[in-house]
Amino acid sequence: MIDLHTHTIFSDGELIPSELVRRAVVHGYKAIAITDHADHSNIEHVLAGAIKAKYLEDAWDIRVLAGVELTHVPPEKIAQLVKKARELGAEIVVVHGETISEPVAPGTNAAVVELNDVDILSHPGLITVDDAQKAVDNDVCLEITSRNGHNRTNGHVAKIALEVGATLVVNTDTHSPDDLITKGTARKIAMGAGLSEKQADKVLAASMRFIR
Repeated sequence: MIDLHTHTIFSDGELIPSELVRRAVVHGYKAIAITDHADHSNIEHVLAGAIKAKYLEDAWDIRVLAGVELTHVPPEKIAQLVKKARELGAEIVVVHGETISEPVAPGTNAAVVELNDVDILSHPGLITVDDAQKAVDNDVCLEITSRNGHNRTNGHVAKIALEVGATLVVNTDTHSPDDLITKGTARKIAMGAGLSEKQADKVLAASMRFIR
């Protein structure tokens, strides 16, 4: 299992990084990205903590990627903050998409897919074909999520992604210990979004690009 979207006590998660990573190891994870919620007010703090957590790679057989999830940032401010995240050492940049379960500002998805330095548009809700095509053009992955609420539009996201050839990844958006899943469960989530077994396996393999 490779999980590129998780949270710790540095934002609204329940675990410190060592607790989160240890549980991921037990679940058979190959890699985990710590991507706490960030905006202009806390990005330095969030990334500093995630980078320090990489020390766990020396003790356990797992890759720990330092990242952020830029969350509820005004669309016109996203590009500037993505650049800052990279300058601060972010290995993974996730941006909180237009999930139907939160009042994300309209235009967030469109702003993200115009950029070529965002890795993942998380739970993008009712993403349009045009925005999905731009995600293809700028190599932005679209997320299928196991998180309740956000996962209500997984089927739509998968359908649109297949239509335009966008890259899909399965993530947990973990906030608590029970949110972590196995690779087998991730495969079922992909298939539950309407993908075939072969397509689901391709989606799980897509995350490998981030740890090579």
